[in-house]
Amino acid sequence: MSIFSRLKTLISSNINDLISKAEKPEKMLNQLIIEMNEQLIESKKAVAMAIADEKKLERERDNHAAQAQEWERKAMLAVNAGKDDLAKDALLRKQEYERAFLEYQKQWEAQKASVDKLKESLRELQNKIEEAQRKKNLLIARAKRAEAQQKIQNTISSVSGNRSAFDAFDRMSAKVDQMEAQADAAKELEDLSADTSLEKRFAELEKSDSSADLLLLKLKEKMKALPDKS
Repeated sequence: MSIFSRLKTLISSNINDLISKAEKPEKMLNQLIIEMNEQLIESKKAVAMAIADEKKLERERDNHAAQAQEWERKAMLAVNAGKDDLAKDALLRKQEYERAFLEYQKQWEAQKASVDKLKESLRELQNKIEEAQRKKNLLIARAKRAEAQQKIQNTISSVSGNRSAFDAFDRMSAKVDQMEAQADAAKELEDLSADTSLEKRFAELEKSDSSADLLLLKLKEKMKALPDKS
C-alpha cells in the first residue's frame, strides 16, 4: 500500500551497500533509523484514520439496522390501530433503511478487511525496524573495524613502497654494528696494553732481584779471599 511504500523501500535497501558508499556509516545508520521511525509514526496515523473510518461505517450500519427495526415497530403499531396505509408507509421506510444497512455492511466488511491488512503490515514494519535497531550497533562496529583495517593496510602499503626508508634503516643498522665492533676492539686493545705493562713491571722486578743476588754473592766470595786479620 502507498502509505508503506517509502518505509518498505528504506528497510529493504541493502544497508551494507549504504555503508560501503557512506563516508560515515555510523551517521548514515542513525539517520536511517530516524527516518524509519518518522515514517512509522506517519504510517500509524494513516492506520488510525483507516480504523476510524471503519468504526464510522460500523456505527452507520448499526444505526440503519436500528432504524429499520424502529420503522417495523411503527408499522405494527399502525396495523394495531387499523391504519394500514400508515403501516405501508412505515414498511417502505423500513425497507429503505434495510437496503442502506446492507450497503453499509458491505462497505464496513471491505474497510475492516483493509484495516486488518494495514495492521498486519504495520506490525511487520515495526518488527523490521526493531531488527534494524538491534543490528545497528553491530553494523557500526563492523564498519569501524573495516575502516581501521583499511588504514593499517594503507600504512603498510605506503611504507613498503618507500624503499629508501628501508635502505636508510639498514645502513643505520650497519653503522651501529660497526660502532659497536670498534668499541669492542678498542676495549680489547686497552686490556691487552694493560696486561703487557703489568708483565713488564714484574719482569723488571725479577731482573732487579737477580742482579742484587749476584752482586751479594760476589761480595761474599771476595771477602772470603781476604787474609784473616785476627
